[in-house]
Amino acid sequence: MATTVEDYFGSRAGVLWACLNEHGALSISQIKRKTKLKDSEVYSGLGWLAREGKLQIIGDVPLLYKFRLA
Repeated sequence: MATTVEDYFGSRAGVLWACLNEHGALSISQIKRKTKLKDSEVYSGLGWLAREGKLQIIGDVPLLYKFRLA
């Protein structure tokens, strides 16, 4: 059975949600280290969570942003 787009991106978002729920605010590099996801998977998961209104961005400098659950 083929994986749907919703399943693919939703599963990455679920991994990110669990990580942020457990650890609180994290940078991209911290998220990648803790989840073992690829760059594209992290960014797609963050996009999914942001679109659902479940993500907050902390900071003023894009390269230093931290993300936490809303």
